[in-house]
Amino acid sequence: MKFSGLPSYALAMTLFGMATLNPLVAAEPLRDQVKADYAGHLGDLFVHFHRNPELSMMEFKTAERLAQELRAAGFDVSTGIGGTGIIGLMENGAGPTVMVRADMDGLPVLEKSGLAYASSATQIDWSGREVPVMHACGHDMHMTSLVGTARYMATHKEAWSGTLMLIGQPAEERVGGAKMMMQDGLWGAYPKPDYALALHVSADTPAGKLVAATDAMYSGADTVDIAITGVAAHGASPHAGIDPVVLGSQIVLALQTLVSRELPPREPGVVTVGSFHAGTKHNIISDSAHLELTVRSEDPKSRQLLLDGIVRIAENMGRVAGLPEDKLPIVTISDESVPPTVNDKALTERLRSVWQSTLGDDIFDEGKRLGMGAEDFGYFTVDPYIPSTYFAVGGTPQTLIENAKNGGAPVPSHHSGLFKIEPEASITLGVEATVIALLELFDE
Repeated sequence: MKFSGLPSYALAMTLFGMATLNPLVAAEPLRDQVKADYAGHLGDLFVHFHRNPELSMMEFKTAERLAQELRAAGFDVSTGIGGTGIIGLMENGAGPTVMVRADMDGLPVLEKSGLAYASSATQIDWSGREVPVMHACGHDMHMTSLVGTARYMATHKEAWSGTLMLIGQPAEERVGGAKMMMQDGLWGAYPKPDYALALHVSADTPAGKLVAATDAMYSGADTVDIAITGVAAHGASPHAGIDPVVLGSQIVLALQTLVSRELPPREPGVVTVGSFHAGTKHNIISDSAHLELTVRSEDPKSRQLLLDGIVRIAENMGRVAGLPEDKLPIVTISDESVPPTVNDKALTERLRSVWQSTLGDDIFDEGKRLGMGAEDFGYFTVDPYIPSTYFAVGGTPQTLIENAKNGGAPVPSHHSGLFKIEPEASITLGVEATVIALLELFDE
């Protein structure tokens, strides 16, 4: 229900005995309570998660601690979904089911941030190697914000009605965790949400700001391999063979025309050859080469155009080199592919409006996306379709961003050993923004 045209968040404040017709004032009690929770609990929890990262599909202790936190807040928690995934449910009367996701995994990165609580953790990786592990992409912040949201919603049940679903997802860094949870029958064993939310802290965005695009927040990604079979020969007698290094190089260069000459200029796309392996010695023309690609797109037609073009170029360059039909390069598209994370336009416009009315007219950072990073949240929302909003929370003080623009020290990027965020500013805003969105969506 709506009350006299008042935004639902302001209505929630009325239920707390803090009625006001000014939603900017109404935001203050929430902010004060979240800051108090950060000082009393969430700050220490963030440090714990940061100091104890675990690799994808190995988030055993992380999942255990997150489950413990959600149970303590009053949620009914299930574990072991899709490996280490967890789900917390709180039923609070009639109303929609709204899902909020946080990813849990760290990265095989040696932390060099200089923080007092820096990770010194190591873990045996998927290949049996002992590697350093770090939360170099902010998943510690995501989990802490999820817990803050859980604690707030659980202690203000009079302000909302419906079912709140909180998900701790494994293996986002390997873009497999969401798919694994779905393959485990997520929406069969648990109610399919009416809405879905997720956030990501951004080192490129000033602390205190949100980013919420009404279209794609993240690109789709395909992992592609090209296996090239040549004809081996002595390096001094190239005429006696078919050189897979030359053929591979021709394929690499030809692939660059897919985006520049086949994809419409206003359609985003990337084809990057990240790895090229061939040969064993200076004077040997090898009999094989292997290319590894990442392909990014934000539209099904663009994706198909790029993937079809890769196959066409690889095979026909093999023909140009004189390979027989049964020896043409073989293109394999990995099952690591993920769909783009596309925000539902109507839902996101609705949430942007309530965020702006409660957090201020200048809450959004409207800078252009410069890269085509991918994430697997779309597996939860694409099939069957769930209206969703994925938003970013600023993680770096504005002064440091301005200093970097003026020639100072660069802001460390995600996945860097130098990565760090401002935890209090990002976590408290993450909780505030999520709570505001939830109260809006539960008010139907």
